[in-house]
Amino acid sequence: MDRVYLDNNATTRLLPEVLDAMIPFMTGDFGNPSSMHAMGRAPARALAAARRAVQQLIGAEAESEIVFTSGGSEADATAIRSALAADPARREIVTSTVEHAAVLGLCDHLERHEGIKVHRIGVDAEGRLDIDAYRAALSPRVALVTLMWANNETGTIFPVEGLAELAHGVGALFHTDAVQAVGKVPVSVRGTDIDMLSMSAHKLHGPKGAGALYLRKGVPFQPLIRGGKQERGRRAGTENIPAIAGFGRAAELALEVDHVAMRLLRDRLEQGILARIPKARVLGDLRDRLPNTSCIAFDFAEGEAILMLLDRAGICVSSGAACASGSMEPSHVIRAMKVPFTAAHGAIRFSLSRETTAAEIDRVIEALPPIVAQLRALSPFGAEEVQ
Repeated sequence: MDRVYLDNNATTRLLPEVLDAMIPFMTGDFGNPSSMHAMGRAPARALAAARRAVQQLIGAEAESEIVFTSGGSEADATAIRSALAADPARREIVTSTVEHAAVLGLCDHLERHEGIKVHRIGVDAEGRLDIDAYRAALSPRVALVTLMWANNETGTIFPVEGLAELAHGVGALFHTDAVQAVGKVPVSVRGTDIDMLSMSAHKLHGPKGAGALYLRKGVPFQPLIRGGKQERGRRAGTENIPAIAGFGRAAELALEVDHVAMRLLRDRLEQGILARIPKARVLGDLRDRLPNTSCIAFDFAEGEAILMLLDRAGICVSSGAACASGSMEPSHVIRAMKVPFTAAHGAIRFSLSRETTAAEIDRVIEALPPIVAQLRALSPFGAEEVQ
């Protein structure tokens, strides 16, 4: 039985075209792109081509604004630490309660061990940022605002362009973790006040181990990894050319994604589930979400159990965020949205890709209702409550 894979916000399948772009740099063209001899030339050309492809994907003004990293987490850490180093007199950061662990974990560390004040802005029941609280947190003491473009669990999109403009109003830099947005919705930084943006190849059918930080021209910068002069002195270490070449090809292919078709399949999934399963609710902003993401909470059913039974049926999904798997507690995103207790433990994330088919969606719609019914029958109060 073929598996249905609906956990694409965790990682995506490497496309064959991407693998084809990577293989030459694992075999014949294995040279160091910094080398002056012939064996370094093909890797250097691949590095430049990938940089241009990523630049085009996010609408950056210049290819020099793209700094390759090992992934989104490194890009996040680089942006945050660089902003703090740029103006040591500013000792505050503004973020949200629903950021990825790559941002929240570092902010927690900076607060506990380095004396940085962190403002964590809450969200409403649909995962939308509290704009009034955000405005109140901004001041000349803030070095950086770091807010995600789109949430990895619910798909809710933040209005980052306007948020960046407000940050610049108090002289703060603005960074957005766009790991989940790039390749799924049109992203363009040109003409905005976004100073830095993080992205990751494996979220858009590229390889793991490659990411990038967009760094707007003229923004003060301090590298996280020092040493050699790679990446124009902004990220030391020999570049991972096979992965970066794959990232570049994935970026080119991402421009061809039919976002409307993906959204229609997502809607088909939601409508089918809600029509067949009572006491189910879609979490997030229904008007402004990623087209591939659906987080559905089922009252009186344990999310981890749903996940395991779906897995037995050949269907791969996520209980909350992949980084929170293994925990019986609702994720920090679910808690921040104040989802009722009866539903919070039953949240399942379905995340589609360009490869998802209608037949796969229909298979999920057929498999899920008996699973939820089975679990509710085992609950001490679930079977009666859903009647």
